[in-house]
Amino acid sequence: RVRPAVRRPLLALGVLAAAAALGPLAAPGDPLAVGDVLGARLLPPFATDPAGHWHPLGTDRFGRDLLARTLLAGRLSLLVGVLGSALSGAIGTAAGAWAGWRGGLPDAAVRGLADVLLAVPRVVLLLVVAALWGPGVGTTVAVLGLTGWMGVARLVRAEVLGVRERDYVGAARALGASPARLLWRHAVPNALGAATVATTLGVGNAILLESGLSFLGLGVQPPAPSWGNLIAGGRDLIVTAPWVSLVPGLLLVATVLACTRLGDALEGREGDARGGAD
Repeated sequence: RVRPAVRRPLLALGVLAAAAALGPLAAPGDPLAVGDVLGARLLPPFATDPAGHWHPLGTDRFGRDLLARTLLAGRLSLLVGVLGSALSGAIGTAAGAWAGWRGGLPDAAVRGLADVLLAVPRVVLLLVVAALWGPGVGTTVAVLGLTGWMGVARLVRAEVLGVRERDYVGAARALGASPARLLWRHAVPNALGAATVATTLGVGNAILLESGLSFLGLGVQPPAPSWGNLIAGGRDLIVTAPWVSLVPGLLLVATVLACTRLGDALEGREGDARGGAD
């Protein structure tokens, strides 16, 4: 049974994802096309443009419906955040499991590389790599994955170190199971709980970092909208038309908060499961 602490943020994320998927379809016109710049430019929330279209969250500087553009941007921001966090989780799980199972030089090499990368601020790594590779969706996902695996690797390594000493692993080894089978059939599945929690917590961080990169012009590039470049596009209008930046900004905060609450709830559930198993 899903606990309320897990159900509430999961429901919030489901609503956000559904709105991002379906909301732009009901928009008045194409969210990417330039609208009536003179008549519909920077309309405040709940205003109606000269064509009779109602804009519940106002319009931007080109007369485009801000609600539709924000939801359309949510598709890309959520996709980049989830893919980036999933990639970092996969890399971290593989590296941590291999290091914890093999020990010795592989373990020292993975731990050393993780310590070096953790010592460098992630934002600096993101900016350098994005600047070298060129901005774009693929680059952003790759950078998020390659700079976010270290925490997951540490957690998985610690879990595998404990699992490999369990009796059932020794019994499987005595029955002739190969080391690779022991690792991927017995050790890794028992370490996936911690990796899942860390990856879920990383989704919100990845979305936030993607928005920061897009804000600085090193992430998703216009005309493709993301929350970061929408916020950047309205920063010079923060006094005259604050809704242009506030709408995507508030949706970004709500999404990151829901991801964080979901990760915290899963972490508590994992802790309860461990306590029950012990």
